[in-house]
Amino acid sequence: MNEQVEKMMKAIGSVLLGKEETVELVMIALMCRGHVLLEDVPGTGKTMLAKSIARTVNGKFSRVQFTPDVLPSDVTGIQFFNPKEQNFELRPGPVMTNILLADEINRATPRTQSSLLEVMEEKQVTIEGTTLPIDPPFIVLATQNPIESQGTFPLPEAQMDRFIMQIRVGYPSRDEEKEMMRRYQKAEPIEALEPAFSLEEIRELQEQVKQVRISEVIEDYMLDIILATRSSEFVETGVSPRGTLAFMRAVQGSAFIQGRDYVIPEDVKKMASVVLSHRLVLSLEGEMSRTKQQILEQVLHETEVPVEAGAVRE
Repeated sequence: MNEQVEKMMKAIGSVLLGKEETVELVMIALMCRGHVLLEDVPGTGKTMLAKSIARTVNGKFSRVQFTPDVLPSDVTGIQFFNPKEQNFELRPGPVMTNILLADEINRATPRTQSSLLEVMEEKQVTIEGTTLPIDPPFIVLATQNPIESQGTFPLPEAQMDRFIMQIRVGYPSRDEEKEMMRRYQKAEPIEALEPAFSLEEIRELQEQVKQVRISEVIEDYMLDIILATRSSEFVETGVSPRGTLAFMRAVQGSAFIQGRDYVIPEDVKKMASVVLSHRLVLSLEGEMSRTKQQILEQVLHETEVPVEAGAVRE
């Protein structure tokens, strides 16, 4: 594993026990400039994960607790009139940060949810005609509770497509939860977290991820998977071209995290479910018979995996 990233993951792991896979996936998203939708019941560590990442990268952290009365201007910012100066002043919102926690995003109205589209895709925000760029690194960690439906507004496909991956956090094991109880009896481990990287170092790592090589054979393997989602009888709308690019970045990030400068088929199989499943719109038959994850598993099972030496390195 990449030594720098491993150091950061160990620091976060001291706060979030039993979440090694989740932390690794979020690190991959950070390395390839993507955003993450964390889905699980309350109390599984989603907020703590976002705060821990902000501390370890020595970056700015903002949190928006979404409710139906939150307005788009509460997220992006406003132009307000200063009576003392007799002019309008720009007041940027919480999106002007490095780590943005969009807590319970599905409780916001569609209009407020859409206020994040520009900032997630273009890394900039427009406030009443004034466009402000957001300094990298920038990552949105959004959470939603999949159980409660009252007072929620499901994210539209266009919004879901902006997230590079959707992750279910899950519960820790019995032993991990016991260790968590012991660690938190007398202290808050997050308070002891020290910055592992500067923002400039994170930006350098993000540039290195772009240099990870993908052979033509691996490209064809990835496209076979993408095209299979579009032709499946259980899928109404398959993975979009934006999803293809997200898939490409994610497998590069996976290889980089593991300390390689080239992608192997295992990277593709590892990232397929978390990157592609939430981009599928199922047909009526699909909704009645299986989940999106099951469809992806079937696609992966039926897609031929490259085995030639050229599939690994060029």
